[in-house]
Amino acid sequence: MHTPTIEYGLIAPLIVLIVGAIVSVLAEAFIKRGKRFSVQFAIAVITMAVALGLVCFDWSSQPGAAVMGALSIDGPTRVVWMLLLSFGLLSALLYGERRIGGGASSFAPQGHTVPGSLAERQAIAARQENSEVFALLEMSLFGMLVFSAANDLLTMFVALEILSLPLYVMCALARRRRLLSQEAALKYFMLGAMSSAFFLFGAALLYGYTGSFNFALMDRSITLSTESIGLLLAGTALVTSGVLFKVGAVPFHNWVPDVYTGAPTPVTGFMAICTKIAAFAGLLRVLYVALGGARWDWQLVLVVIALATMLIGAVVGLAQTDVKRLLAYSSIAHAGFIMIAVVGAVTAAGGLAAGESGSVSSVMYYLAAYGLATLGAFAILPMVRRAGGEANGFDAWAGLGRRRPVLAVIMTLFLASMAGIPLTGGFIGKLLAFSAGWQGGYAWLAVVAICLSVVTAAYYFRVVWIMFFKEPDMEVDVVKAGWPTWLVIIIGVVGTVVLGIAPGPVLDLFTGAAQFLR
Repeated sequence: MHTPTIEYGLIAPLIVLIVGAIVSVLAEAFIKRGKRFSVQFAIAVITMAVALGLVCFDWSSQPGAAVMGALSIDGPTRVVWMLLLSFGLLSALLYGERRIGGGASSFAPQGHTVPGSLAERQAIAARQENSEVFALLEMSLFGMLVFSAANDLLTMFVALEILSLPLYVMCALARRRRLLSQEAALKYFMLGAMSSAFFLFGAALLYGYTGSFNFALMDRSITLSTESIGLLLAGTALVTSGVLFKVGAVPFHNWVPDVYTGAPTPVTGFMAICTKIAAFAGLLRVLYVALGGARWDWQLVLVVIALATMLIGAVVGLAQTDVKRLLAYSSIAHAGFIMIAVVGAVTAAGGLAAGESGSVSSVMYYLAAYGLATLGAFAILPMVRRAGGEANGFDAWAGLGRRRPVLAVIMTLFLASMAGIPLTGGFIGKLLAFSAGWQGGYAWLAVVAICLSVVTAAYYFRVVWIMFFKEPDMEVDVVKAGWPTWLVIIIGVVGTVVLGIAPGPVLDLFTGAAQFLR
């Protein structure tokens, strides 16, 4: 029997994050209620900042397997960890915002109380706050980091559950519209449990075909096998379905609009970018490393899913009259755009490896640009309020350009980046993703994506028109935000502009760390 070995240096960010989550749980038990929220906020910010610093410090170290081969700490892992921790840190700032709500956060004072009950009214009157959300945030982020680095299907499944369960709870903790929030959490939980079952059943089928859960061994077995591919096809379909659910791709997208609308806005922002980053990282690793030998079997199906996802996200988004719900369909459309880069590598000249680097770097750049604009937009949403609560309907946003012109201009910048307007990070991200698909032999799909990008631009600029050219609703108030929200907005603005006008350094960094360890 061999003594287990753990490469503590390679997994130091994971250790810091899980220790921070444990400390948050202990703080919840021992810190006085009046001080818990501030202490938990500080613990979360410090934990993520330290973990991010360790990732950057260890950037140029030699890639390798860790924890007896369960994790693969390679270039894509470090890029994804950097993005996840950066956006997780920004999300923690939004979780800590209290000025917008008049001294209260966006979260229910007591998550276990019945909405509208006497216990809830007493908790609100006592100005209690639910501070467990920071521990849940850290735990979910820990699962995302493990999921993106998993080197076998069992580790990936465990990480999928670790990242998902805290999200289900956080979605139910909105301070206002509690029943809608709890309904969103229940929908997310039920559909998420089904997708997890798909993933686990698919993993069992793939083990039956390849004899291993390890990605490299699976790929080798698929390449050399002469057996019937029935188990392989079924397993591949089920595993990818489980991951595509987290991406929000069609036909696994139905949860996205309802959950995005019902969840607390800081949680929605966190889900919109961090879950998508982790899911795409896991999808790339499964398809390229474990199932690369079966690429001709899953390639066409993925193309169809990408096309349907872009179409549904673009066309149905046109019918929306709620900004938050519109951003949900925007998320679906962007998932389809990103998938063009995923399928682009599989037909590149010279096989999968020849196009892998360009596709991985394109996906990561797109996610970085999309995340900055999306998180910035979700930081602005709570500032538009009616009767003390968020007002996301288009009528509430009418005349924002007259009341708060700076805020309206910033929101326009974020929407322009999502639409892919030149001189924004979103334009470069779409250019890279569509170019990867074009060079991979899917020129027609790239052309369709460009046309559907124009469709999405229509509903983005519909919001811009409402902000600047429609008469304002006098019942709506645009409140001032605290420094955490403004820090997120400023970082989003600077990042969106820099990625749009000077993409070279970031793209070089991502391209240089885009090869998976096999």
